[in-house]
Amino acid sequence: MTGYDAILFDNDGVLVEPPAHETAVEATREAFEEVGVRDPNQAHVDDVVRGTTVDRLREMCAAYGVDVEAFWRARERLDEQSQFEKFESGSRTLYDDVQSVTNLDRPRGVVSNNHHSTVEFVLDFFGLRHAFDTYHGREKTVESLDLKKPNTHYLDRAVAELGAESALYVGDSESDVRAAHRAGLDSAFVRRPHCRETTLSVTPTHEIGSLRELAAVTDA
Repeated sequence: MTGYDAILFDNDGVLVEPPAHETAVEATREAFEEVGVRDPNQAHVDDVVRGTTVDRLREMCAAYGVDVEAFWRARERLDEQSQFEKFESGSRTLYDDVQSVTNLDRPRGVVSNNHHSTVEFVLDFFGLRHAFDTYHGREKTVESLDLKKPNTHYLDRAVAELGAESALYVGDSESDVRAAHRAGLDSAFVRRPHCRETTLSVTPTHEIGSLRELAAVTDA
């Protein structure tokens, strides 16, 4: 489908470089330590970093006898703080093709699995707030884990706010493509360096190598 009346973008890996795995691991280990777990199982750390579910998180916290809400508050705070620090130090930055997004003459939005407040920080830090008509990230709550993509919860909200009937969602992961299709949207998979060799088990509507290619895709 072409003639899209709105374009939605993932944040991490599409607009800005994704967070380093090591940074997320460190923030997670610090969160465990903050609630009294000094040597967490590496599998538990990996589960949190890769993207856990509410049920799995509760199981992990029960195994250590710690309060799930207390652990998750610590993890979200430390994870967000670590992301802010990387942006402020310049070690994590905006992709150089993002400016081309402002030339797309239709409503635009951001929908991310990252924290809503982190998405807001990114848009303000890089002076991009004007470029998007809406943006949605995840609340820093345990319950929000089950609303992450490929769940369509935040995509649905953004599409409704934009009043879009035919939208395109641009992402860098299989879950982005799946979420788009479940929401009744077309998808564009952008092959950034970190996902250049990724093999997808679901077929995106479009594959692009740069956001600069979106003008041709959306005007075709």
